[in-house]
Amino acid sequence: MSEASWILTLTCHDRVGVVAGVTGLLARHDGFILDSQQYADLETGRFFMRVVFTGGGPRFPADGERLRQALGGVAAEFELDWSLSRADQRPRIVVAVSKGSHCLNDLLHRQQSGALSAEIVAVVSNHDKLRGLTEWHGLPYHLLDGDNAAQEAAIDAVMADADADFLVLARYMQILSPEFAGRLAGKCINIHHSFLPGFKGAKPYHRAHERGVKLIGATAHFVTSDLDEGPIVEQAVERVDHRASVDDLIRIGRDIEAQVLARAVNALGDRRVFLNGNRTVVFR
Repeated sequence: MSEASWILTLTCHDRVGVVAGVTGLLARHDGFILDSQQYADLETGRFFMRVVFTGGGPRFPADGERLRQALGGVAAEFELDWSLSRADQRPRIVVAVSKGSHCLNDLLHRQQSGALSAEIVAVVSNHDKLRGLTEWHGLPYHLLDGDNAAQEAAIDAVMADADADFLVLARYMQILSPEFAGRLAGKCINIHHSFLPGFKGAKPYHRAHERGVKLIGATAHFVTSDLDEGPIVEQAVERVDHRASVDDLIRIGRDIEAQVLARAVNALGDRRVFLNGNRTVVFR
């Protein structure tokens, strides 16, 4: 059996025979399926599928190009929007930060320990505070100067130079322009507390404490031109009570933000996230 494994992701208009068509083609080419997940959204009429497979016999194509050619027929038949990648090829990400270190530090540690399914290739920031942390991990740190337009142009250049697939906003406290968010559609995720749409703006934990909240949480979502309203990738919450101070809420919130963002990045890296209108399909 071939050592290399592949990940096929696809979405299409739901119809009879898609699973049989894909798995049948793999079987005819000696593809050995390691994992398969699928979901039919009856509301939108869309079908989603993720298949991990490897070679299981002599008919399996020897390289990626021949494998893509083999899949072309079934892709055309079912009008698939599809992607094929080697499982060991991690998507490349640029991380944007401001002054808060908790999310960046967690992602860098996970990368160093081999627990991140994507590869951080650069860090950009509108402050110089986290340069030491970034460079200690051997990564380039780009300080963003000028107005918002200049900073967004610099991010574009960094992503192009690094051949990055995604931009991850790890507590980057700048609002992206609608034009920039549009260019990054499906390629940019953000993390924030889950109080929204309540407690917008500065010091949300202070105002949440004043209201006596009982749940602290975080949300990772795709960035769109609608501020903090993009399709949700991952969320988590933790209960608190009357004994929690503002500092307690901030500490708990930062821990959850780091965990949720890491799970979202790993889901992207494993090709488990599909956009589905204003929602997402995230295979586990």
